[in-house]
Amino acid sequence: MIARPGAPLLGLAALALLAVACGDASASTHATVAVHYSRFTPEVITAAAGEPITITLRNDDPIEHEWIAGAPDVHERHRTGTEPFHDQVPTEVTIPAFSTRVTTLTFEEPGDYLYICHLPGHEAYGMVGTLRVLER
Repeated sequence: MIARPGAPLLGLAALALLAVACGDASASTHATVAVHYSRFTPEVITAAAGEPITITLRNDDPIEHEWIAGAPDVHERHRTGTEPFHDQVPTEVTIPAFSTRVTTLTFEEPGDYLYICHLPGHEAYGMVGTLRVLER
């Protein structure tokens, strides 16, 4: 058998590519959510229960959006709400056109919490994502 000095490196590179392709299911302390063509990317981010996560919200669209994260009752309230602007609650953020906002939040209980833009028609169009909170 002939030893190939580059073979171990190729194997490590293949594993690294596989990890990127499959995505990392571990919790993050920071995430970036981009808005483009009235869609959130990524559609799923993860955090650890009881641990803060800082989320950078980048709006690449020429119109304003909002990022509301929480349990179903939060979204029900915002679907019929009249708040024109959000800047006081970490889970409720208005992102003006072509701008970036940063928020830090902590969810104590594990589970899936949706993040949605509740401006008229945006949720129906698909501006929905999931903040997956994992057990520590």
